[in-house]
Amino acid sequence: MRHVWSAGTLADDDRGPVIEAPSVLFEIARVSGDDPIIARYGDTDRLALYRRKFSEQTVVPPFKYSYGARIGGQLGWAADLLRVKPYSKSAWISLTAPGEGYDAVPCLVGLAFRVRERALVMTATFRSQNAYTSYLNYLPLADVHAAMAAKLEVERGPMRVFVDVPHLYLSDSPRVFPVMWRPLS
Repeated sequence: MRHVWSAGTLADDDRGPVIEAPSVLFEIARVSGDDPIIARYGDTDRLALYRRKFSEQTVVPPFKYSYGARIGGQLGWAADLLRVKPYSKSAWISLTAPGEGYDAVPCLVGLAFRVRERALVMTATFRSQNAYTSYLNYLPLADVHAAMAAKLEVERGPMRVFVDVPHLYLSDSPRVFPVMWRPLS
């Protein structure tokens, strides 16, 4: 959020004005639902909805697509590839489909898996992401990561995240500020 707020510029979006920042790549050593910031500021009802979006094969309203349907069938292919070639850099799955409706292009466009030093490294590539609600994607992705590592019988390594257009909606500002600026003790 700080990256977007400090390096971003104003832009337009279908849902109102946003601040868009330059692309970012970062690594999370271990995604955990026990994170104190998520515990304090997170929305458990929305998280449950996002977990369904990632796990169910059908579209869960109010969403326009299902990550579960887009990811599910491809994980077996990626696991098979890594079993045959554990050194491979080719275990990429795409979550987009040519010619799909403009309003249904997913924010998460690809996942990559690599086994390095007996640990599964996962990279999530987002075309766009709301920095304020990003945890709603990271926690279900951690479930995908853990399931894939278990399928391959390796440890879970870090999750790498690339976001092409990280952003914040100006309408979320009153909720963003308390998360970014904690009072001095």
